[in-house]
Amino acid sequence: MRFNRSEMQQQLVFVGPALLFFTLIVLVPFLLSIYYGMTNWNGVSSTVTWAGFDNYKQIIMHDTDFRNSFWFTARYSAVTVILINLIGLSLALLLTKALKSRYLLRSVFFMPNVIGGILLGYIWHFIFVKGFASVGEWTNIGLFQLPWLGTSSTAFWGLIIVTVWQYSGYLMIIYIAALLNIPKDLKEAAQIDGASRLHMLLRITLPLIMPAFTVCFFLAISWSFKVFDLNLSLTGGGPFNSTKSVALNIYNEAFRNNRYGLGTAKALIFFVVVALITILQVKYTKKKEVEA
Repeated sequence: MRFNRSEMQQQLVFVGPALLFFTLIVLVPFLLSIYYGMTNWNGVSSTVTWAGFDNYKQIIMHDTDFRNSFWFTARYSAVTVILINLIGLSLALLLTKALKSRYLLRSVFFMPNVIGGILLGYIWHFIFVKGFASVGEWTNIGLFQLPWLGTSSTAFWGLIIVTVWQYSGYLMIIYIAALLNIPKDLKEAAQIDGASRLHMLLRITLPLIMPAFTVCFFLAISWSFKVFDLNLSLTGGGPFNSTKSVALNIYNEAFRNNRYGLGTAKALIFFVVVALITILQVKYTKKKEVEA
């Protein structure tokens, strides 16, 4: 198929600026990161020493801190992806019922997503340290007397609580849109045939909203693996680096330890792993999708 000059000009006018900015903002920095990941550059000086694959060998064979951060991020992501989607779907199922306050409740549950991660972390840091301690003194309830940010296990669950509280409302909106698009005649036919609510949920509702599952799982995996601002402001990676995410580890390596080349190499490894996980997730959930 041939394009005449007018069509080529139209393509250049409409697609050209987007392609140019994509190249400058995404493609060029990505290619530069591949280069700097094979150097010992400190991020400041003009001298760049070539290191080849030494950075990757050091990370894989000797960097226990990076492996621990990766293990923490994997555990954190697995738990948050499940809980965010479970709670988001549960809220969506509840708020698609004929409740008078459903529109108000949708806004209330979505509102935490509007707050930035840094600010949210400082707010919940105050709640865990001061608020829960005060409630624990008044009520003597053991849950509020725990050192929420003082031990590795409680700090881990503290991060999960805040993450789930922040993002569940966002996924709820996506699930609500999917639930409202289910044809009513399918539900009515199932009810006439005597299907129970559980059977309708498992056999009709969930298969028909699988496209929403694909999107929501993709977003949840992306958010959880890339957690940085909340991790930085809530726990700072502590106590004793037990809650340090991979993103925070990369940040410290590149900008605090002034080892930009090593930090870039870690970022590239992280990118490849997350890309593979998300591709496999999207392919798996896409296979489960059905048409109404």
